[in-house]
Amino acid sequence: MSSSGPTPAGNPQVKALNCPSCGAALTLRSFSQAVTIVCDHCHSILDAQDPRLKILQKFNVETGEDPPLIPLGNRGTIRGAQYEVIGFQRRTIIVDGTPYSWHEYLLFNPFKGFRYLTEYQGHWNDVSVLRALPITSPGASTLNYLGETYRHFQTATAETSYVLGEFPWQVRVGESAEVSDYVAPPRVISSEKTGKEVTWSMGEYMTGSDVWKSFKLPGSPPEAIGVYENQPSPLSADVTSVWRMVGIFLALLVVLIIAFFAMAQDQQVFSQSYTFNTNNPKGEASFVTDVFELKGHTSDVELESSADVNNNWIYFNYALINEDTGHAYDFGREVSYYHGYDSDGSWSEGGQKDSVTIPSVPPGRYYLRVEPETDYYHGTIYYSVTLRRDVPQLSFFGLAALALLIPAGFITWRSMNFEHLRWAESDSGDPSLLGAVEKIRDSMQGDDDDDS
Repeated sequence: MSSSGPTPAGNPQVKALNCPSCGAALTLRSFSQAVTIVCDHCHSILDAQDPRLKILQKFNVETGEDPPLIPLGNRGTIRGAQYEVIGFQRRTIIVDGTPYSWHEYLLFNPFKGFRYLTEYQGHWNDVSVLRALPITSPGASTLNYLGETYRHFQTATAETSYVLGEFPWQVRVGESAEVSDYVAPPRVISSEKTGKEVTWSMGEYMTGSDVWKSFKLPGSPPEAIGVYENQPSPLSADVTSVWRMVGIFLALLVVLIIAFFAMAQDQQVFSQSYTFNTNNPKGEASFVTDVFELKGHTSDVELESSADVNNNWIYFNYALINEDTGHAYDFGREVSYYHGYDSDGSWSEGGQKDSVTIPSVPPGRYYLRVEPETDYYHGTIYYSVTLRRDVPQLSFFGLAALALLIPAGFITWRSMNFEHLRWAESDSGDPSLLGAVEKIRDSMQGDDDDDS
């Protein structure tokens, strides 16, 4: 056995040992804090507290064993401190007969102590043991820690299926613990129960690129697959901020509607009744009205057509013509009304009135050209034409509201779909809809608190 000399602050001292089973060189990096050390040649788990390195267990390695993505001995910076990877283990749970495995990397800093990195299908977590216990209630699906609520995600029995390096506890292949996860993305609180002992830890989500940058690893990290239990939604912040802005703009829209209706003149400028004799197909049906004046500013003009059609229709070719400039607004409208009885009872379709709005008509003297048409030999149809100017229209405000609500709804749907994918792997159900509603409600309450 030999020991290396002093090293700079922050770089742990290492001690060289030899495996009593195969004679391979071993490296002890965590000083006297190491309880077990694993030989990566013969896969013997050794008692690091025994001067003779007593063999505690040997385990077989399956063909195609996946090696650590971060090699033992690599150093990286986590939260401003340099840590060295000294241990690695693979842990497995069985859900509905299917095994799911994740990797845990034990990190050591001689001044900060131990922390962990976990990895599952490209998703990483920076994990440390909690210094205070969370607040729990028997049978509750949530817990509270430092004022934040964590929702139960999954409880399962995890078995250690592979180990490498050194550990500050007596690690064994095949040992199991009951693991429960509670999530409040991007954090997860986990409890591990072995016998009567319970250990609580907190993990915070990290991307593979951040891990690669911290440890200066070559190449690229494995691509993250699916949505992980505490992976932060890329849209969660957008949902609350978007709905906050939607609420503000809808309130402004309501104010504009009230102001618009208050200022609109809604003035009748023309109204006249006419008849159309359908029994005279050779008669000239088209005509022009008397001249009327549109006063004031440029505004919309609403034309209403009313006809006493009964199981019949009438179509009007209209032209609103400026007497001074000759500029014409051409359009056509139909009034039709049908009704009757069938096996399902009475039915009706259409109506005896129709209206259309012509936007932005300048003031001036105007007249209407009217040309009615319908099926002949249905008697006389009585109809009337009424024009109003500066009529308040809700359709514009409805479109504005839809322009606000549709994008907000789409972002919310994407966020809820992300949450659905997250909770699809949970044994506690899918609270994504409730969670989205709670987030929107909390954001609105937060605004009220800020205003107060």
